[in-house]
Amino acid sequence: MSKTSISAHTRYNIRYHFVWIVKYRKDLLFRKDLANTVKELIKGIGERYAFELDTMATDGNHIHVFLGAPPRYSPAKIAEILKTISAKEVFLRYSDLQKELWGGEFWGDGYYVRTVGKEVTEEIIREYINKQGTDTNHKTFKQLRLW
Repeated sequence: MSKTSISAHTRYNIRYHFVWIVKYRKDLLFRKDLANTVKELIKGIGERYAFELDTMATDGNHIHVFLGAPPRYSPAKIAEILKTISAKEVFLRYSDLQKELWGGEFWGDGYYVRTVGKEVTEEIIREYINKQGTDTNHKTFKQLRLW
C-alpha cells in the first residue's frame, strides 16, 4: 500500500493509523455480525471518499483503521467522516443498539491518529530541512522527490 497516489496535479503518499472506541467502551464489536457490518461500512465510506484502506480490525470495544487519504482531508476530517457516517448506518441497521447505547452515539468521543511512513523518518526530514540553503546534493533524498 505504500505507493504514491496521483490526483489531478498532486502526488501524495499519506498514511494514517486511526483507533477509536465504541461509546462507553462497550464490547459490542465482539458481535461478528456487527463487526462485519462496521468493517463493510468503513470500506464503503473509504471508496466513496477515495480513502485507500489497507488494514482494519476490531478488538471488541475499539477499532483500528490503517488507510491512505488524499491531502485535501485532514486527519480530523477523516475521523469525522468515518465515525459519523458509520454510526448513523449502524443505528439504522441495528435499532436494538439504542437501548445498549442510551446516549444515542455509537462511537466514543475522540480518537487516536498517527501518521505512518515506510521510507521517510523523522531523522530524514530533520536532516533534509536543516540542510536547506547549503550546498547539498538533494537528489540523494529519493523518498522526497515526486517521482
